[in-house]
Amino acid sequence: MTECDLNDVQALDARAREILLLNDRGGYTVPTDGLYPYQWNWDSMVAAWGFAAFDLDRAWQEVERLFSGQWPNGMVPHILFHRPDPGYFPGPDVWGTAGRGPLPSSGITQPPVAASFVRRLWEKDRGRPEAEALFEPLLAWHRWFMEWRCEGGAIFVTHPWEAGRDNAPDWDGAMAAIEPAGVQPYTRRDTAHVDASMRPTRADYDRYIWLVERGRRLGWDEAAMAEGAPFRVADPGMTFILMGACRDLAALGRGLGRDVAEIGEWIGTLERGAESLWNPAIGAYDGRDLGTGAFAGALTNASYLCWLGGVDDERMLAKFDGMLGRVPYPVASLDPADPRFDARRYWRGPTWAIMNALIGLGLAEMGHAAQAQALRRRTAQLIAEHAFAEYFDPLTGAPAGGGTFTWTAAVWLAWASPRARGA
Repeated sequence: MTECDLNDVQALDARAREILLLNDRGGYTVPTDGLYPYQWNWDSMVAAWGFAAFDLDRAWQEVERLFSGQWPNGMVPHILFHRPDPGYFPGPDVWGTAGRGPLPSSGITQPPVAASFVRRLWEKDRGRPEAEALFEPLLAWHRWFMEWRCEGGAIFVTHPWEAGRDNAPDWDGAMAAIEPAGVQPYTRRDTAHVDASMRPTRADYDRYIWLVERGRRLGWDEAAMAEGAPFRVADPGMTFILMGACRDLAALGRGLGRDVAEIGEWIGTLERGAESLWNPAIGAYDGRDLGTGAFAGALTNASYLCWLGGVDDERMLAKFDGMLGRVPYPVASLDPADPRFDARRYWRGPTWAIMNALIGLGLAEMGHAAQAQALRRRTAQLIAEHAFAEYFDPLTGAPAGGGTFTWTAAVWLAWASPRARGA
């Protein structure tokens, strides 16, 4: 931000806090009112990071509420349905997970950013007991990933929603191979809140629901679902996020006096797996269909999460520097030179503040201070100009998706604001 803009920072900080409180439902936060009325996994952890900027007690409460829905096998669901809301589809009746976990929930997970943000909360006050209580649940979740979502060292997803990047081009090949025959009639609710041109297509959604119905038929039993699984795509986003989370969990464990040898083994496995996601055809980390072995051929914002995982790749740094010179409002979720690019359609082009923050944190961790600061400043300018939208057009900065969005407000408070610690 420029010097003249700094006069507005205090007002932006206040508005960001107001949004977090607006979306607070009494111990957990919804991503935004109406469009997403439940507790989403990685959204919630980013909310905790934002709350920690002004209310550490509330931040820890957010984390505890998320882990109150952890399944006995260690999985933390991607949605917790704390209270009924008929305005959302697919709700708990569609997922059919009753008996699998302690709360009504979805049957899949989301990117495991929790350990990374728990470490940051703990570092604000190392005398608090919450980190001690959460260490074993976090360990169990990471162990679940290594048992059920790891092949050749790379983390794969069994549903696009698990990746958090619902309609990213990484999934196109595997999704096209699914014939969504027999999907029960449904009415989407998301397009009642947001222009359909900004959301996944009907063809995408039919396949999303087909995969949900398959999981329900199989009782969300991981072994049963693995047999003949129609959708298994190795994801650079999940792989690097888990790798970084394992490093943070190990650091937390050492601080708590725990044995972290198992975590160290996981990190080594994930490092080897990340190498298998390098696509020489595009010179970047890329999604790979484990059914066919084919790469997606997509340079996405997830490709730049390598530094978050602890992989200091100079090849990606050169790409990142070039991208900063070409995209007015980075980081686009898909390279604008890709023919599949759509500047306003969800994960096929728009810029997301949360991904920028994760990329920026990784760059800083790897010692690339200039790039981290450049991304931080440009994210701050984007939010200052276009408010707290769900995502943004990377070419014009125009807001898209939902408004008054929790994780955009949280990213502002914890990372992008010039008043954030370390800004």
